[in-house]
Amino acid sequence: MDKRRILILGGTTEARDLAGRLAERTELAVTLSLAGRTLDPAPQPVPVRTGGFGGAEGLAAYLGSHAIDLLIDATHPFAKQISANARAASGITGIPLLRLERLGWEEVSGDCWTRVASVADAVVALGEAPRRVFLAIGRQEAKAFDAAPQHHYLVRSVDPVDPPLTAPDVEYLLARGPFAVEDEIALLRANRIDVVISKNSGGEATYGKIAAARSLGLPVVLIERSAVADDHRAETVEDAMRLADHLLASFRKRGV
Repeated sequence: MDKRRILILGGTTEARDLAGRLAERTELAVTLSLAGRTLDPAPQPVPVRTGGFGGAEGLAAYLGSHAIDLLIDATHPFAKQISANARAASGITGIPLLRLERLGWEEVSGDCWTRVASVADAVVALGEAPRRVFLAIGRQEAKAFDAAPQHHYLVRSVDPVDPPLTAPDVEYLLARGPFAVEDEIALLRANRIDVVISKNSGGEATYGKIAAARSLGLPVVLIERSAVADDHRAETVEDAMRLADHLLASFRKRGV
């Protein structure tokens, strides 16, 4: 029996976990695709391809040439372009698409959140008075904060911010989660942070800074996700496993 072929667009903990679970099944052939933006990615449990596809049409061509039966988008909740390309490629090819996206964080008692729709809005939300800012949004959009050079920034990312910010008062911290709440409290205290800026990524690995801000009574500027309607959507690896089985059972390649 020919194996059913699955392509997972990854880069998240959930993508790695799902790939590992699916790889245990002998009737499946799983490939994990990484964008290649992280210089030293974590080890993965299945064969990996690295790099872009050349837009939606390039992804569609890959799906066809590699006889993919199911496309799973398990990219970061803020990886808008690849998710848009995945939806378009699924539409072009007719190959089913499953979106695995973890839930965002919910505000609880003691939180002091300002919710904003974009990185640009987060810059504005800092206000005019100089503040000491813990900037934990990754490296790709950190440059946007050059627009508010009056603040001190502590920028944490997995890889170096390149090019670095031109704002005059910036420190950089290279680190990969998960981050313990106690360590995050110590970090915020040691750097006399006034405000935390984060994307609402969800998950446990980076929630420590949110809990730490709550413990210290610090405000958080939280960049929210864009609302997107996907036909087949899962919020946990377990749900994704069940939905993947359903989609594979209902999908047959053209001409088969």
